[in-house]
Amino acid sequence: MDAASGWCEGCLRTLDEIAAWSTMPDDERRAVLDRLAERRVVWQQRPGAPR
Repeated sequence: MDAASGWCEGCLRTLDEIAAWSTMPDDERRAVLDRLAERRVVWQQRPGAPR
């Protein structure tokens, strides 16, 4: 987990999202997945990110 963002460094989900995933309704899962694209952009722009 990245301390600054609170996101998993592998999947970019939060601990709450990961913990709830198995019981999360499909529409909420889709909403999380939709947010991942935005997070990926932010993640790639962070200081120290590989270029």
